[in-house]
Amino acid sequence: MLKLDTASKLKEILNTSISSHEIAGASIMVIKNGSEVFYHNDGFADLETGRPITRDSIFRLYSMTKPVTATSIMILLERGEIDLFDSVSKFIPSYRNQLVVKEGQLVQASREVTILDLLNMTSGLLYDGPDLAGQQSYALFQELDSRLFSDNPMTTMEFASRLGQGPLSFDPGSSWQYGTSADVLGAIVEAVSGMRYGEFLKKELFDPLEMHDTGFWLPEEKRERLAKTYQDDGTGGLKLYSGNHLGINHQMDRIPAFESGGAGLASTIDDAAKFTTMLMNQGSFNGVQLLKPRTVQFLTSASLTVNQQQEFSNWYSLRGHSYGNQMRIMTDPAQAGFIGSTGEYGWDGWLGAYFTNSPQDKLTILFMVQKRDAGTLSVTRKLRNIVFSSAF
Repeated sequence: MLKLDTASKLKEILNTSISSHEIAGASIMVIKNGSEVFYHNDGFADLETGRPITRDSIFRLYSMTKPVTATSIMILLERGEIDLFDSVSKFIPSYRNQLVVKEGQLVQASREVTILDLLNMTSGLLYDGPDLAGQQSYALFQELDSRLFSDNPMTTMEFASRLGQGPLSFDPGSSWQYGTSADVLGAIVEAVSGMRYGEFLKKELFDPLEMHDTGFWLPEEKRERLAKTYQDDGTGGLKLYSGNHLGINHQMDRIPAFESGGAGLASTIDDAAKFTTMLMNQGSFNGVQLLKPRTVQFLTSASLTVNQQQEFSNWYSLRGHSYGNQMRIMTDPAQAGFIGSTGEYGWDGWLGAYFTNSPQDKLTILFMVQKRDAGTLSVTRKLRNIVFSSAF
């Protein structure tokens, strides 16, 4: 277990964040040497009714979905069903003969986007941006949201296919930019497996890992456990946020046509810990080998070239890191701005869900919260600094 003073400090910092209205509530878990050494929850899942955060509270993962999607690609890779240098057009024809934006003009891309480009965010596919590629991607998300509850909602494959019809922001492999690549990966899993993406994840990941509270929607009996989302109200407090974003139904109360490989999952902290533990155990969980150790090593390694890394390094909050397979990887702890170790990897989500695995320290930290535009919050860094600086 954590030392008493360390545990007390973690509880104090979390409570201060809640009391100051930075967040409404959250839960944190620390795993060391494969065993849980600390868990704590505080604050509210619903400020209006006073419903507290509990251990079985369900949180929207948003981009913390991405490492799960990368893992699904590793399953296909191990089985020889894909080659990472396969062109995306092999599975989704609209990616053939794509155009790219250069100096405001559309020209033929130097080569086709590959699965490897998607894994490393070097595809040229963006969420949005000032150029034509970003503008068209943003417009597609607007359409996706507008059709969410219609009789003709956009599917996983339609969304990925429509992305391929638009231009790229840069030649595949020539740069790095955070974007929609993971959503296309989900569609590729559908094309290869012949299953809906959510079905594949349930069969190949969630059932073997006993992640029974993880998925793209919640049946009625689980909905009361879903934490509500809050945002700054502009006066130092918090107000409810209930909008749909990136094609995700915020209430998660129906089976979605669009199962977003980049943002769509909801989960509990215990379910997320089963996934992170599997990775820390070199692909094994409770006697089940989901991935081979060499595959996990590849999955959790930095993959960017020098040119790609230059663009990634512009992401100020991730100094001291590189990127690979939909995750950050710490490469220079001295530059990171918070305490950590070389080889540490993980990711966060738009609403603040966060995990990090540090193989060198045999340490995992999970933090679950629902705050609009959160990503990695200040309180998240404070909590991890306490953990990483502690002597176990």
